Amino acid sequence: MIDIKLLREDPKFIIDAAKAKNVEVDIDRILELDRKVKALKSEIESIAAQKNEASGSIASAEKDEKKKLIDDMTAISKKEEELKASLSPLSEELDELLFKIPNPSASDVTVAVSEDENEVIRTVGEPTKFKFTPKDHIELGKLLDIIDTESASKASASRFVYLKGDAVMLQFALMQYALQTAMKHGFVPVVVPHLINAKAMRAMGYLEHGGHDEIYYLAKDNMYLIGTSEQALGPMHIDKTIDASELPLRYIGYSPCYRREAGSYGKDTKGIIRLHQFDKMEMFSVTKPENSDAEHELILSIEEELMQGLGIPYQVLKMVSGDLGLPAARKYDIEAWVPSQEKYRETHSCSTTTDFQARRLNTKFKEGKEKPQFVHMLNGTAFAIGRTIVAILENFQQEDGSVIIPEVLRPFMGKDVMTPKA
Repeated sequence: MIDIKLLREDPKFIIDAAKAKNVEVDIDRILELDRKVKALKSEIESIAAQKNEASGSIASAEKDEKKKLIDDMTAISKKEEELKASLSPLSEELDELLFKIPNPSASDVTVAVSEDENEVIRTVGEPTKFKFTPKDHIELGKLLDIIDTESASKASASRFVYLKGDAVMLQFALMQYALQTAMKHGFVPVVVPHLINAKAMRAMGYLEHGGHDEIYYLAKDNMYLIGTSEQALGPMHIDKTIDASELPLRYIGYSPCYRREAGSYGKDTKGIIRLHQFDKMEMFSVTKPENSDAEHELILSIEEELMQGLGIPYQVLKMVSGDLGLPAARKYDIEAWVPSQEKYRETHSCSTTTDFQARRLNTKFKEGKEKPQFVHMLNGTAFAIGRTIVAILENFQQEDGSVIIPEVLRPFMGKDVMTPKA
């Protein structure tokens, strides 16, 4: 949620910032509601003060005067209830409109509406070339007997998978590698709940502007299956004030991720690039505002450290405003080279949400005797396991269908190569 003071002082800035993210905001209605809500709250506070004053007088008043004071109190209380009844729907409408306002993009973000205008800021490694026709990960998965989407589609539905054998070992190797790397940078491992309540999910900024359609929702329980552990890590600190000496707080969360992929019909329907359920390691930081830009660069550098350790060619993109989503003020993506498609595909993202999520979660920090301030929150992928497995299989395949295991993963795998089944 944005700071409403900023909206009052500079509504044009909010309008322009929302348009930069392809969002229309009814500022006139918001400001009208804000004025009405403030006026009603002021009246209610005034009545509360009158009631407090009257309560003190009643105890010492004479009988006739006491009856008059009680009658006055009754009338005032009735007026208070009427005002509260008027306030409730206006406050609810105001909150609904405020929750739909996106976090303004950072000043260094390019204002553009199309993802085609995202900027490639660096490329690391050369696209993998082969002296033979490379196989895609679907063919390799069958040869190695490690990926089974056909059985999964019968047991569940399309876009689910059984990982077997070396794919499972590869998954846990990636997890161990990510944990060791992130922990040396001060990130604490966390296993998160897979279900969070509606208040928590809304606070993280994923339900507005069609976001609800992308998330699995259990109506009977009013709970959501998380699409990333970030959505459960932020609410660890809901309604908390953190001592400044504890910051930054850094976590690396592990969880399955559940996504309906509602807007991706016809895309990546085969294989494991786009699934309804996949596992992911996610970094999440809570910082002071003045340190959040440096923390953003740190998270990105860890993502690159992980990719360079694997030896997978990749490129880093800086996203334009129209491709940031509701919470992010700035976002980088890392895309790994996928030989069978002869293009880079997203494997990582890295975002700062500034104080946007913190305001919705009511998460603050306090330094000495200073007034509590909202923290900044940031998130970044360590590994999206499925897509990383795709990149490893396709980039390190051999002509006979075997796959060389990246050296950093070999201690966890106990082998150097995955070989086809006889």
